Amino acid sequence: MTPLFLRLLKAREISIVLLLFVYILFVSSINTDLFSRDSFSLLIKASVILLVLAVGQSFVLFTSNIDVSVGSTMGLSAAVCGVLLTSGVELWIVLPVVLFVGCLVGLVNGIGVSYLKVPSIIMTLGMLGVIRGIMLIYTKGMWIENIPNYYKKLANLKLMGINLSVWIVLLLLVLAHVWLTKSRLGRFFFAVGDNKDGASLVGIPVQKVTVLAFILSGMSAAIAGLIFVMNIGFVPNQTGTGIELQVIAAAVLGGVSLTGGLGTVLGAGLGALFLTTITNSLIYLKIPAYWNNAIFGLLLLLIVIGDSKFQSIIKSQSLKKREHHKRLADKSIINGGGDSEKELNDLT
Repeated sequence: MTPLFLRLLKAREISIVLLLFVYILFVSSINTDLFSRDSFSLLIKASVILLVLAVGQSFVLFTSNIDVSVGSTMGLSAAVCGVLLTSGVELWIVLPVVLFVGCLVGLVNGIGVSYLKVPSIIMTLGMLGVIRGIMLIYTKGMWIENIPNYYKKLANLKLMGINLSVWIVLLLLVLAHVWLTKSRLGRFFFAVGDNKDGASLVGIPVQKVTVLAFILSGMSAAIAGLIFVMNIGFVPNQTGTGIELQVIAAAVLGGVSLTGGLGTVLGAGLGALFLTTITNSLIYLKIPAYWNNAIFGLLLLLIVIGDSKFQSIIKSQSLKKREHHKRLADKSIINGGGDSEKELNDLT
């Protein structure tokens, strides 16, 4: 494989875009309705919540942890938003309160994982049950309805033909990407996930970075809760239930490694868009919706297995290239230059 081809293969964002394009063509060949402008608009709007959650989950995955409490956090945040709005509280007060709820849940998760040394899967799984219970107690097990019309109308507000919620998510996606790639603190997340001990030795505050990752995940879940209330207009008591599997699958599909230290939030966003496309396409393929969980579970398994094989191939190719360079360099030294040195220069 040429170096350019290897670089393109490593760019998971390009791979997922191509895969998404092929899938849309496949579904459209069966039912052309998926290609309509209205269908694409609904698809993008439907992917917003999953995209926000996937971006937040990415921060945790970068640090080699996992957060399975995001669905419950989203549900509690939506419930708090709904109760405050129906009680007549002003929006400028509701927004920071809901965000604080999400950040508080993330803080508890982060402290449990970083300082109490509880494995992230156990900590967040326990919090999933606790938060869901708090939500049901808070709402007394009832649905929250009668959301003020002004808040529900925000879902239909458009700027340059694009829904407000889509603009909000795109802004968050760009800000997260720039922060992770351009700032020193942003690169700390990858360093912690890649080699926790090594990161600690060079002075990176591993525990604080891990706590921050969970806080950002909780805040993303709170934003998702706000958007949910805006789009749906009421809050069922099962809001967010079971969405954790989709969030993790979206992030991993977009190239975020489960072992940490690898991936981009842009890839996670594309993964969320792809999974939403799969969900929506089931309607056009006339496949019952109760197949969703089975499909997401199968996809997650295939993605993890495929990612493992893919990384093995890339590492093998890189190792072969280094060994070839070493042999050429040794041959060049022995022969005093010549053709071997010229070939080495061409390769490098």
